[in-house]
Amino acid sequence: MNDPTQIRSVAQELSDLEVAILLCRAAHGHCRIDTARDNISDVAKELALICSNTFNLSYNILDCSADTTFDEFCVELLPSIARRRSQSTKVAPELPIVDVVIATNFNYVDERIQLQALELMRSKKLVAQDGIYVAPERFVFLPLVATASSDAQPKLNRHLNDHLIISHYHDTEDGYVYLEDANGWISDDQISASSVVRKSDIPIPREHPLVDQAAVEKLEEAANAVIVNADLIRYHQDIVVFLRLSRAVAGGISSRSNILFMKLSKFLAALHGIDFLTPSIVALAAKKVFRHRIVVATTEDDRSLQYGSDPAVVAQILAHANPDTILESVLALEAPL
Repeated sequence: MNDPTQIRSVAQELSDLEVAILLCRAAHGHCRIDTARDNISDVAKELALICSNTFNLSYNILDCSADTTFDEFCVELLPSIARRRSQSTKVAPELPIVDVVIATNFNYVDERIQLQALELMRSKKLVAQDGIYVAPERFVFLPLVATASSDAQPKLNRHLNDHLIISHYHDTEDGYVYLEDANGWISDDQISASSVVRKSDIPIPREHPLVDQAAVEKLEEAANAVIVNADLIRYHQDIVVFLRLSRAVAGGISSRSNILFMKLSKFLAALHGIDFLTPSIVALAAKKVFRHRIVVATTEDDRSLQYGSDPAVVAQILAHANPDTILESVLALEAPL
């Protein structure tokens, strides 16, 4: 990819899940993937196939639950060969982990494990009894959580949630690029996700771009060169201020989210093949950055109750508030020409 238009042409051939991983790799970030409970196994398989076939990356699927222990979490970070090696020796000062970790139902694990995952995301290292787990430079952590609807907010540690650069909801209608090409790979109750996904070591024959390390680095370089004029900076800040002042928002619009908002805006511009920001790209970035961060206010959170507002009326106003409707109302403000 020698020019911005090449980046755009490659991106147009990728699915939404592939674009999410590409953005995370290029921006050194991480992404939360939401889907319906019935789809979670298939989405995990699709993500694994994407890692193997589109990006040529190593991966592991962590099937998490409330019973998952910290030791189990650590062992599952390792490639299978390194996992056997770590069990055969008591001395393991440094343990390299896979490029991508797909953690299904991660919202159910203990708070301590979520904080350890946050440490791994931030420092690329995790200290355990059997050694120091070291992540690659462009390590990607993908908590995959089941939600009842696209606007549901699963329980995740707020600091970990704030560290995720984007979120994406994968609906059944969005389809599966790889699974639909592989006969018999869609949900089989008789076969575990991990055993099916291991077949991804054999590439699936289909016309599809291979996104290598050079392409990822080129996207990062293009994003760093994106120009932002004063009007777009003001528009960017207006969105943040409007979100913070919205009566339907109880929190979540942190300083970090503000920084990631601008960062993602630049990456999306580069992904669209241009070297400057536009209002539509900023609005798209806002939806990806803030949807999983917004804490929807309850009736009790409304400040107007202190001045005599009727709780029943406030409850009626907030009844249909969710991250998507909140973002739609905020993005309705006038954008710069």
